[in-house]
Amino acid sequence: MSKIKTIEFKDEKLFLLDQRKLPTDYEFFVCKTFEDVDFAIKDMVVRGAPAIGAAAAYGVVLAARQFMKYDKEDFIKRMYEACNVLYNSRPTAVNLMWAIKRMRKVLEENRSLETEEIYEKLREEADSIFKEDLSTNKKIAEFGNSIVPQKAIILTHCNTGALATTGYGTALGVIREAFYSGKDIFVYADETRPRLQGARLTAWELAQEGIPSKLIADSVAATLIRDGKIDLILVGADRIASNGDTANKIGTFMLSVIAKVYGVPFYIVAPTTTIDFDIESGKEIKIEERSAEEVTHISGVRIAPEGIDVYNPAFDVTPGENITGIITEKGIVKKPFKENILKLRE
Repeated sequence: MSKIKTIEFKDEKLFLLDQRKLPTDYEFFVCKTFEDVDFAIKDMVVRGAPAIGAAAAYGVVLAARQFMKYDKEDFIKRMYEACNVLYNSRPTAVNLMWAIKRMRKVLEENRSLETEEIYEKLREEADSIFKEDLSTNKKIAEFGNSIVPQKAIILTHCNTGALATTGYGTALGVIREAFYSGKDIFVYADETRPRLQGARLTAWELAQEGIPSKLIADSVAATLIRDGKIDLILVGADRIASNGDTANKIGTFMLSVIAKVYGVPFYIVAPTTTIDFDIESGKEIKIEERSAEEVTHISGVRIAPEGIDVYNPAFDVTPGENITGIITEKGIVKKPFKENILKLRE
């Protein structure tokens, strides 16, 4: 279990570690309403597919508390509206949609109860989503550790640790597990422009845990791979199609291409809740585009000329053919992905 606490629900409030302010400031953003949670997700106070899902679930709980003063019919109507707002807060991460679907199901199945009882049922479900993510991450880490060789030099991208989940991590969880199991590993962390999740968050987590590592500019990765200095690449996922195509932080696809050329194993690490069994390929994944300021500014300081146009997709899609395997809490999925991913649904 990581020492880092990302999400906590207490005293009818949701406390989110404000990841916009790391690594310089360790502060919690307090959500009192579902609108606060919607803002926190959109503005990346909380980020990482599993963490977003858990936060959204608690957002539904906050909505129930907000609307308890209304009569039953109005309460139910407002609850569905709140679910829709949270469902659409970010378009790519499927865990968000999965969590809201679970909360909607609880709402539907218990709509005949009194509003206070509905609130309690929703709170129980959100707590379950939170706890399930922790146990799922630990299982993922154990399976993932089996493919990490002794003295492995690992490259990772973006942030996939405790900060991206409810407390352990996916790809960084595997790294954490390998380190604590006694393997003499070393990690290169991409800075991950434009939001610098690697520099601000992954490097911070690695330092907190004392895991040997170096931070690199994104463009250094290709040289390290070419020169045989990377044994393994571990990245997370925001949505996985049923054929293995994977949407993850922008820059992941580029790494997969280079890894394929030089024969470096390239693994996706994610819970099965990140798999969208309803889409056949990555072509169906909607890619979120974010503001120009993320590229033209760093920490509020302009680094690009006024008036320059910007293209800023938050994610890209790595084709399944570039992926060695997908590490989940149910085991490691190998090719053919289309056939083997569907088995996870059973």
